[in-house]
Amino acid sequence: MRPLRSMLFVPGHKPSWVEKAWKAGPDALILDMEDAVPLASKDQARQSVRQALDQAEPRQFYCVRVNSLAAGMLDEDLEAVVHPNLSAVMLPKVYRPEDLTEVDQALGKLEQERGMALGTITTPLLLETAQGMRHAYEITVANHRVNAILMSAGPGGDAARSIGYQWSKQGIETLYLRSKIVLDARAAGVTPLINSWYDVADLEGLAADARLNRSLGYAGMALIHPSHVSVVNEIFSPTEQEVAFYKGLLAAFEEAEKQGHAAVVYEGDMVDYAMAQTAREFLEFARQLGLTA
Repeated sequence: MRPLRSMLFVPGHKPSWVEKAWKAGPDALILDMEDAVPLASKDQARQSVRQALDQAEPRQFYCVRVNSLAAGMLDEDLEAVVHPNLSAVMLPKVYRPEDLTEVDQALGKLEQERGMALGTITTPLLLETAQGMRHAYEITVANHRVNAILMSAGPGGDAARSIGYQWSKQGIETLYLRSKIVLDARAAGVTPLINSWYDVADLEGLAADARLNRSLGYAGMALIHPSHVSVVNEIFSPTEQEVAFYKGLLAAFEEAEKQGHAAVVYEGDMVDYAMAQTAREFLEFARQLGLTA
C-alpha cells in the first residue's frame, strides 16, 4: 500500500474544492458523499464525484465515502463512482463483517462490467461504531479488499456518541481505542490510520495529536481542513536525521555480518537482525516518499 500520511476530506457536492484540496499536498482525498452532503444534494454529489474521477491525474489517490447501508443508497452511490481512477470506497457505520461483504459483491459486479480487474478498488475499514471497534480484526480478515483501518477518535461524531467518551485534546479518553486498533490493524496486516482532530485553528494541538498517533504506530491521519496537511505530512515523514541514523545502522550491521557476526553495537545500542529489518523497512518508506535513493 502506498504511503498515506494525510487523507483530506472534501464534500462531494463541492467540485470547486477538489483542485484547492490537492494544492494543500495531501497523499489522498476522501470525497465524502455521506455526512458532509445534505440529503437534497446527494445526486449532485454523485455527479461531482464522477466528474472529479473523470478528470483525475495519474498517481492521484481518490477514496469515496459512500452513504451507510441503512441509508439505502449503496447501489446508486457505487453505480456513480466505480471508475478506473477510483482507488478506494469507504463505508460508514460498519458493524459486522457482512456489511463489507455486501460492498465487495457490488464492487466486483461493477468492476467486471466496466472492464476493471477484480479487486481493483479497496475498502478501507472506517470505524465509527462500538461494534465495529470491538470486532475490527475479525471484520478486516474476513474481507480481502480491506487494506487499511481508519479509526475515528474525534469529538462529537458517531464514534464519540457510540462509545460515550468525552473528547479532550490530550486524547486520554481514546488511548485504549487508538492502541487497540493499531494492534488489530498490524495483526491483520493492514495499515492503521486515524481521524482524531477537528479544531481548525489549533495547529499546535494538531501537531501534538499527530505525534501521539505516530508514537502509537499509526501511519497517517484523515483530516478535515487543508491547513492541517503540511503539519501532518511533516510529522509522519522520516527526518533527515532518522534517515541518516538508519543508513548508518544498516551499514554497520552489514559490515559486522560480513565478518561473521549477527550483532553489532551502533551508537550505544545493540543491533541484531530484527533491528536491521526495521532499518530496511524504514528506508524503503523514505524511498517511496522520495526522501532517499
